[in-house]
Amino acid sequence: MIHRWTLQQLRLFEAVARHRSYTRAAEELHLSQPAVSIQLKRLEGSIGLPLFEQVGKKLFLTRAGEEVYAAASEVVARLKYLAGAVTDMKGMVAGPLQIAVVTSAKFFMPHFLGRFLREHPEVQPQLTVTNRARVLERLAANQDDFVVMGQIPEHLVQNAQPFMENRLVPIAHPDHPLVKESTIPLQRFSSERFLMREAGSGTRAITERLFTEHGLLVKPYMELGSSEAIKQGVMAGLGVSVLSTSSLALELETGRIIVLPVQGFPIHCMWHAVHLEGKRLGLTASAFLDFLVGEGRSQ
Repeated sequence: MIHRWTLQQLRLFEAVARHRSYTRAAEELHLSQPAVSIQLKRLEGSIGLPLFEQVGKKLFLTRAGEEVYAAASEVVARLKYLAGAVTDMKGMVAGPLQIAVVTSAKFFMPHFLGRFLREHPEVQPQLTVTNRARVLERLAANQDDFVVMGQIPEHLVQNAQPFMENRLVPIAHPDHPLVKESTIPLQRFSSERFLMREAGSGTRAITERLFTEHGLLVKPYMELGSSEAIKQGVMAGLGVSVLSTSSLALELETGRIIVLPVQGFPIHCMWHAVHLEGKRLGLTASAFLDFLVGEGRSQ
């Protein structure tokens, strides 16, 4: 039986089991959903037991699936470690590089990766962009070489390397009445129609903390799931917001969004590269982290 299992089937099964989704696993592995489904049906056939069960729209592991998932996770992790170890032995900055970033970091991380790859073309990067909650899940599961976020998690024992300033600024449409003001009290700003990220977002948490420290409460007019959606809402005149300057370069340059002179802003934070305490970064991941720190200082 075991001789009919393939590493590719175990890799696909591990991704589907981790995501509890054929679609998300296929996207991660750059395959079609039917191709993933066919391989997993063959794996179930060779094992002789169902590995998943569908209840409503949710996918669950069977008892057999739990056992196979535990083994497949160890196999995939070991193979990743082996690939990195072999590359390190060769003394080369090459091979896999797996990074996960919060959505706000998608505006600068591809540029950093592009410049790094020009220096090290043998590196094979995989960049996952998702919300903070998913990034924290990936960090806890040690799925990536490291993750990039603004706020450092307090509930995980981790190593966090700051590498670039993250400035949060208040923004509005150029025709918004507040644009005419030279100085805007924080209380006045808090009374505007606020567009905010979803609960759990690092940007939202930092913004709400500032208002709380001044005894103010902001009730979101709209909650939107990405910085891009926030920007579109502001440009449509739906309200004001607070975003990182790293996500606003084009809109500020073209005058489609204006930074407001609100008291208490900008909020100065840092972007961090984070991995679990005790994790040993391979040569390629260490080289990219050093590159981020060097590039971040020049921004």
